[in-house]
Amino acid sequence: MLSIRPILLLLFTFLPLQTTLAGEFNHQPWDQLLKSHVVLSQDGVASQVDYAAMARQRPALKSYLDSLSSVSQKEFDGWHKDVQLAFLINAYNAWTVELILQAYPELESIKELGSFFNPPWSKAFFSLFAQKHSLNDIEHEMIRGSDRYHDPRIHFAVNCASIGCPALRKEAYTGDKLNEQLNQQTQLFLADASRNRLNKDIIEVSSIFKWYREDFEHGWFGIHSLEDLFVKHAKQLHLTEKDVQELKSGDIDIEFLDYDWSLNDVRYSH
Repeated sequence: MLSIRPILLLLFTFLPLQTTLAGEFNHQPWDQLLKSHVVLSQDGVASQVDYAAMARQRPALKSYLDSLSSVSQKEFDGWHKDVQLAFLINAYNAWTVELILQAYPELESIKELGSFFNPPWSKAFFSLFAQKHSLNDIEHEMIRGSDRYHDPRIHFAVNCASIGCPALRKEAYTGDKLNEQLNQQTQLFLADASRNRLNKDIIEVSSIFKWYREDFEHGWFGIHSLEDLFVKHAKQLHLTEKDVQELKSGDIDIEFLDYDWSLNDVRYSH
């Protein structure tokens, strides 16, 4: 009788090695749209979107969004948590672009798509896990409200289509690179002097740190205060050793800058 053992060994020899995390989702269509239509500015710390070009490729965007909607809750639950988080961040950003395109070019801010009592982030306009959802559902329930992630760096990754937001990354997030990508997003945002800077004895920072202060102070990687966070990123904030010591001792105050809700469109670039 012919032994199958040598045959099996031969087959395994030529099988490709699995280098991605279990359940990695195909974000390549979204990745291509970002690489083609996101424009970096200010030495790479900020970005703008060519929404006119995105609109011309809206069928490709819609196809990607349909692929997100086709994922079941059971399938999602079986993924590695980094794959899950990358999926949710990409979903938030892609549906934000779709929301803008629904009214583009007749708007100058995403806030025009809603009202004080019904902001655009509360509109349930897409399907995910077989239910209608809003952008707020993704950010505040699925990401921030989950016990799985507890990662304040997501605030530098989700993009609200506004100048005041952290840069929309020029590539899709993926589970196997997520930690590296989130670290880089954090560093880029804090290095953006238009949003975060030292002004004499006051450190002026984005309102993101006011709105989500609790997220940044819950002990992630030993960070229990905004001061801890800024000390950790002293290089990005261009703080001297003297500044760091004064920040630790409370001699430098923290103030929050007004948020710029202008649309992050390339047509408004200078």
